[in-house]
Amino acid sequence: MKGIRKYFPILEWLPHYSRQQLQGDLFAGVTVGVMLIPQGMAYALIAGLPPVYGLYASLVPQLIYAILGTSRQLSVAPVAMDSLLVASGVAVLATEGTEAYVHFAILLAFFMGAFQFLLGGVRLGFITNLLSRPVISGFTSAAALIIGLSQLKYLLGVDIVKSNRIYEIVANTAGKLDQVNVIPLIVGLLGIALILVVKKVNKKIPGALIVVIIGTLASFGLNLEASGVSIVKEIPEGLPAFTIPDFELGRFSELIPLALTIAVVAFMEAYSVAKALEAKKRDHKVMPNQELIALGLSNVVGSFFQAFPVTGGFSRSAVNHQVGANTLLSSVFSAILIGLTLLFLTPLFYHLPHAILASIIMVAVIGLIDRKYARYLYQTDKVEFLLFLVTFLITLNLGMINGIVSGIVFSILILLYKAAYPHVAILGKVENSKEFRNIDRFDNLEQWDNLLIMRVDAPYAFINIQTIKERVLKEAEKRKGKLTHIILDASSVSHADATAIQEINALTLALREMDIQLVFTSVIGPVRDAFYKNWSREGTKGQMFLNTNVAVKALTGQEVELLNEHAVQVNV
Repeated sequence: MKGIRKYFPILEWLPHYSRQQLQGDLFAGVTVGVMLIPQGMAYALIAGLPPVYGLYASLVPQLIYAILGTSRQLSVAPVAMDSLLVASGVAVLATEGTEAYVHFAILLAFFMGAFQFLLGGVRLGFITNLLSRPVISGFTSAAALIIGLSQLKYLLGVDIVKSNRIYEIVANTAGKLDQVNVIPLIVGLLGIALILVVKKVNKKIPGALIVVIIGTLASFGLNLEASGVSIVKEIPEGLPAFTIPDFELGRFSELIPLALTIAVVAFMEAYSVAKALEAKKRDHKVMPNQELIALGLSNVVGSFFQAFPVTGGFSRSAVNHQVGANTLLSSVFSAILIGLTLLFLTPLFYHLPHAILASIIMVAVIGLIDRKYARYLYQTDKVEFLLFLVTFLITLNLGMINGIVSGIVFSILILLYKAAYPHVAILGKVENSKEFRNIDRFDNLEQWDNLLIMRVDAPYAFINIQTIKERVLKEAEKRKGKLTHIILDASSVSHADATAIQEINALTLALREMDIQLVFTSVIGPVRDAFYKNWSREGTKGQMFLNTNVAVKALTGQEVELLNEHAVQVNV
């Protein structure tokens, strides 16, 4: 039974479900469901799909995640960023508005979910580490701008090119300013203002739904369509039918890389939200591999019910938590409300202006632009700020997929650079203590003419060993004639590979030609084992001491008896 609960977390909390939890879940589920109705339709528009597909994508995936998910408050449905990724990728495969476009978006959900399920199955949840915070922040900030500007076509009432490159949107918009229709612009701006006012009064009030109701009534009463305001018009009634994704469409060589990209981005988004909620609630633990499986099956099963890619959304999940959700039963209630809407309420949205949906999207993405974090990086770490800026600019100008991939590549390059050029400190002894510190950071440290103490703050590995070797030889050359021993403090060395130890052997021989002996201190067990194995093959001879203080005493003639007690003579 324990093994089954591992893969079906609902079996952990449902048997212990209480009546007290029901009130919070019911209220939260209805609140998030009400929020999802306009939001789902709006995000479907971002994806280039008819609004009803936003409702389809808000139905089955929520139910699947409720069974398999480990987060108790995560709301799984369409989100703005992934919807734009869908639009940018599918637009290359088919023309927006065509049946093929819809089928590609649904097929994308299937492959995206399949990748997530596979990654979870082989326990690759650690892929979250590939996306550092500066990359995520730079990407989402740029995506927010692109998403916001992509809605200008509905606010201005003109046909603007659909693109995920900001300069194309801006240039096309600037060329059509003389065609702007003031009426939809006023409708959209009033929608934005009303949502912001409601949010300021009370964040729990569903401002988006209020705007939808007022906007729809105004559109119907004032006949805004006659004034050039585009409206949603007919939304099909009924629940989504079971259909198998159209695998005969082909184009898999283009679809699969897109699906893998969205799978990783969507998981990162959902996992970060889930972990934030876990820290607040502290009554459950979010498991990354199970989250991949849950999100993956939510998308795979959802694709058989005409859903496009979904993931956990920040704003909905935050509201879900704030209004009292205790378990994922709240998502079941949200799904039921979406189902009732599809069955009975879709005719009410006929006169809903697209400008109102655009206002909902614009307000939603404002929070994605992370200005505070950008300032923090600029003040604290210029390299990380540069990574943020590069990801931001590439996403804005070369597209979202190029942006996220570039961010990952630059993150890895920075990591490799830091690994290849590790911090190396020359140490001196703190007066009247056994401690040794960096001479560049501390004053009045004791040093010896015949000893050079160095510490490398990195593993001994193939990527950095040449840099370490050159630095040691350079310092030895400066002190040639006086120096008898170089002590390498290995307290910061977590491992040593064969290539590195081979080069250390070469360094040992080079120093011996200068009448200098290389000595190691504070070597941890796994590293010491690696030294034993590799030194024996080279026929060199080294010395290891328990710690730097013992080594200094032994090599400066103080308390020489400690040499036998605390030093390990390596006869290799």
